[in-house]
Amino acid sequence: MALTRTMLVLALALLVPLAVAAEADYLSFATEDEANTTEIFSKASPAVVFVTSKALRRDLFSLNVHEIPRGSGSGFVWDESGLIVTNFHVIAGANRLTVTLQDQTEFDAEVVGVAPEKDLAVLRIDNPPSTLTSLPVGDSSELSVGRKVLAIGNPFGLDTTLTTGVVSALGREIRASGNRTIRGVIQTDAAINPGNSGGPLLNSLGQLIGVNTAIYSPSGASAGIGFAIPVNTVREVVPQLISYGRILRPIMGLELASDRWIRRYRIEGLPVVRVFPGLPADRAGIRGAYRNARGEVVLGDIIIAVNGSPVRSNDDYLSLLEEHQPGDTVTVTLRSGKQERTLKVTLTESQ
Repeated sequence: MALTRTMLVLALALLVPLAVAAEADYLSFATEDEANTTEIFSKASPAVVFVTSKALRRDLFSLNVHEIPRGSGSGFVWDESGLIVTNFHVIAGANRLTVTLQDQTEFDAEVVGVAPEKDLAVLRIDNPPSTLTSLPVGDSSELSVGRKVLAIGNPFGLDTTLTTGVVSALGREIRASGNRTIRGVIQTDAAINPGNSGGPLLNSLGQLIGVNTAIYSPSGASAGIGFAIPVNTVREVVPQLISYGRILRPIMGLELASDRWIRRYRIEGLPVVRVFPGLPADRAGIRGAYRNARGEVVLGDIIIAVNGSPVRSNDDYLSLLEEHQPGDTVTVTLRSGKQERTLKVTLTESQ
């Protein structure tokens, strides 16, 4: 028994210092992580703004027009000239927009450009202050599952809020306006509440890696699954919105059947309704629908693939074209009746 007690005392004597050292290491790690989080939040917060949208409504009894709140969300300063990036759904349908900075100063804002298919919008505030600060831009292609992320927003216009988490998954897809698919989306477990839409998602270096856009929850509240548009997509889209007000995608010069019509008649592929004269599709020999001698509408060519990738909807078609630039040549697979053929089409710039 004495030997057993001696061995126990020796074991405890060895374990206690190890436990103390482990606890010290843990506390040191926690302190460093907390310091990193605090530093990033402190530097990034001044760049995060509160966006409110108002709509005009006519009173049914007096017929007077009133301005009523329509929605709100977050955004962030893109550059010091007064450009603000937010989600399209935050400003959709607004007649008047207001941007509130961290110091509670309010500015009227105008829409510079919108990309509903990417759920992005760019605003410009009038007479921006010289104190505006923007965020350093990172590279979302360098992300990996498990990396720390920070979601910052200004959901109530009172102060910025912070939630932290990790990258849960990459390459997700979510639906945007017009039934378009946003691909390559970042999934995170950092809580993203509705008012945080349009705010920045940052990495542990304080760099912008995404724009918070949506949560997946039946109730609409945060349920541990949030999504953000990757910053590499933002870097492609925002300059176009600033310069042209919209995304400039390459085109073939076609009018295509609607997805509803395709589903109704169970068409496999994307029927070409009309080919615009002088544009690439016309020069390549693609044929649209036509009327026969009896006045009946006859389907022309049906697009079934672009560069070997199946086309089942307008979203498939547009997404495939967005992978290219004007001047690129693509291979289009067509079906007409029971015959299939392929054509080379050189894309041109949308007007």
